[in-house]
Amino acid sequence: MEEKDGGTKAGNGTIGFNRKRAEGRDDSEPKKNLQLKVRKLNPVNTISYVQILGTGMDTQDTSPSVLLFFDRQRFIFNAGEGLQRFCSEHKIKLSKIDHIFLSRVCTETAGGLPGLLLTLAGMGDEGMSVNVWGPSDLKYLVDAMKSFIPNAAMVHTRSFGPATGLNKLPSGKSNMFDDPLVLIDDEVVKLSAILLRPSPLQVSEATEDIFSELGAPISENAIHPGDLSVIYIFELAEIKGKFDPKKAAALGLRVGPKYRELQLGNSVMSDHQDVMVHPSDVMGPSIPGPVVLLVDCPTSMHLQELLSLKCLAPYYMDTAYSVPDGSKLVNCVIHLSPSSVTKTDDYKTWMSKFGGAQHIMAGHEKRNIEVPILKSSARIAARLNYLCPQFFPSPGFWSLQHPNVFPSASKALGQNKNPLSRTDELIPAENLLKFHLRPLANLGIDRSGIPNLSSPSEIIDELKSEIPEISEASKQVTQFWLDDIETSRDLTEEPWLPENEIPSCLEDITREDMEIVLLGTGSSQPSKYRNVSSILINLFSKGSILLDCGEGTLGQLKRRFGLEGADEAIRGLKCIWISHIHADHHTGLARILALRRDLLKGLPHEPVLVVGPRQLKRFLDAYQRLEDLDMQFLDCWHTTEASLEALESSKDESSQNTKNGDENVNSTLFARGSRMQSLQKRPGSLAQNPAVISIVKSLKKVLNEAGLEAIISFPVVHCPQAFGVVLKAANRINRVGKTIPGWKIVYSGDTRPCPELVKASHGATATFEDSMVDEAIARNHSTTKEAVEVGDSAGAYRVILTHFSQRYPKIPVFEEIHMHKTSIAFDLMSVNLADIHVLPRVLPYLKLLFRDEMIVDESEDVDLVAQVA
Repeated sequence: MEEKDGGTKAGNGTIGFNRKRAEGRDDSEPKKNLQLKVRKLNPVNTISYVQILGTGMDTQDTSPSVLLFFDRQRFIFNAGEGLQRFCSEHKIKLSKIDHIFLSRVCTETAGGLPGLLLTLAGMGDEGMSVNVWGPSDLKYLVDAMKSFIPNAAMVHTRSFGPATGLNKLPSGKSNMFDDPLVLIDDEVVKLSAILLRPSPLQVSEATEDIFSELGAPISENAIHPGDLSVIYIFELAEIKGKFDPKKAAALGLRVGPKYRELQLGNSVMSDHQDVMVHPSDVMGPSIPGPVVLLVDCPTSMHLQELLSLKCLAPYYMDTAYSVPDGSKLVNCVIHLSPSSVTKTDDYKTWMSKFGGAQHIMAGHEKRNIEVPILKSSARIAARLNYLCPQFFPSPGFWSLQHPNVFPSASKALGQNKNPLSRTDELIPAENLLKFHLRPLANLGIDRSGIPNLSSPSEIIDELKSEIPEISEASKQVTQFWLDDIETSRDLTEEPWLPENEIPSCLEDITREDMEIVLLGTGSSQPSKYRNVSSILINLFSKGSILLDCGEGTLGQLKRRFGLEGADEAIRGLKCIWISHIHADHHTGLARILALRRDLLKGLPHEPVLVVGPRQLKRFLDAYQRLEDLDMQFLDCWHTTEASLEALESSKDESSQNTKNGDENVNSTLFARGSRMQSLQKRPGSLAQNPAVISIVKSLKKVLNEAGLEAIISFPVVHCPQAFGVVLKAANRINRVGKTIPGWKIVYSGDTRPCPELVKASHGATATFEDSMVDEAIARNHSTTKEAVEVGDSAGAYRVILTHFSQRYPKIPVFEEIHMHKTSIAFDLMSVNLADIHVLPRVLPYLKLLFRDEMIVDESEDVDLVAQVA
């Protein structure tokens, strides 16, 4: 590995690292010229269907995706967070996708798009790109994603419709809202878009605020970014009638090329008669192709416009069986509209205009909450909960008391007032539900692919049959907590601790002090077993803090706490800290911020504080042009120990420069004047930036209210502007007046072992499987052995290994010598500070649970660590 011998001292030796990667100039992999796939279409289309991909259906955090499938062409509509996980679970190959369409441009419909584009760009030797379509707001999202996604991955993004925002308001009623926009028209499908805007008399609050600030009147045609929605129409090519050779012969045609011309729709001259033969003379009647509508009507304001759309008139029918001249029979309507809209009388009346079309109701419905879309993850969660419910509590809403029981269609839309003549035309959406379009013999609903459901009791029965000794193991694990109660939690039986003492910060700890909730424990990209990085520091009544926020973090919160519990956690967020700009650490951030904004709308509150590397601000600033995220940003460099000390001491500029120069005297990476130092582009003195000082003071206030002393960032060896963090709790006074020092959590982010990590945290590092040291150095991660050894050298009390490669779906292998203070993290694992002493004692039982899965068909890389000192 080039420059692998670059190194820094940590522990007792020199640790190698990839200097070029750390400096942001790693050219070991050539830049890819991403190619757009060109497929040869098949006009016959022996197979075609639309299918519900249930991203977010169980947690209601995203809009479901819809797949339009042809033999040699695939379309995805909406790419919410979790799409990759869902497709990985159900073996749907995203590499086969040709086009991605967005029905709206917002976090709910597009949160999974950045990760998906990066995954496609990394596939194979050359990588690939894909066409991305959306209303004009798409340009705002593209501008934001450019801060961390290669431009080559987004060169095929295409927006349509009128420009939005104050600078480009339509001068009058635009034809773009009157006529369908034809996006694709080939021998396979005609795909059109109808733009839907809120009623002109009801613009968004954000638009009103902007006009008010400018002292300008509100234009009735003003369209704010994020207001546009889209109705997509899929019209499959007609199936031409059968050629009749007897009629051709009667008209004087010889067998030969002219037969082919007629079948292609061309007229030819008769061979034996002085007449022109037209296709209609020798062909049977054509069969119109199926028609599908995908409708996203997000608000009642959009509904008023939907009801007035004249361009939909050709698709309306008086009855299920009467097709007026010039009309097009709609076979299926997929509704992404929320139930608050679909249950209104106006919407039901509008639905009835499509005659005998079948309606798939894919908006958020509470019945879906009981049906986990990630079966493999839910299965592991149930098994872990059986073994150790203290660390693996039951998911927030998975009851499955009535699996596969859905309300009747009439009840789903209101039995008494439903104007539809046939209630069996209303179909509740389910994961992988299909509507077949071709062959015509199969036209209609297909439920054969819907996954079978397993209740927790069935999963546990299977576990007991597979590992008979697991029942006794569960009892032994439970005994750990019973023993603590019987001995009044006398935790002095750990011989590796100095003088048989537990850390003083754990004295008189209560269950309401702090809990570590590992929401995502995988790296790189989401998989069916592990979501990407995110850790919630739950301070209970005092709020919470997020450390990293990978894609799908909101869905994981809802799986852990339930819908209402997750909303409460988001309302209580005090700070979100992001380690670096790699997508698996931050692409869930906008969704969390947008939901917090909505939950607190109209209530007195302060913007949430986001602490992260400077490049993250570029993304957030660009994204805020699309929708307000109600946040304040603080550069990680302004939360380093040196910066915070400078603010406290109010030293002059020269004194601060001296301090910065001496900050990392033991490091070869961040020494003053080094190349890496210049690449970091560290901000100047805080004294020169009153705005930053104000935000830092706000952060200190927020932390103080949460019972915390400080949140301190420190640079690590991974990529430019990569950081770890120390979270310190304030000292407290116990019931007898004794001062108890505050606990301290260290989260390393992705890093090689480095002095900054040891110095700042007294024990925390990233991890990587021992046999892959070369790859760990190449990517500036750490091996499992290095992770634990750094923890030992710094005196960490407990080390939790997380951020595992998706190539290790279950549990990594590491030496028994490291088990005395180490634990392995799993998604939704929750470690209360009062229970943290038990962690290593549970590890052997976890190994029992996964004894048949310790060696898997793929190798592992483990990168991140959270640990308590």
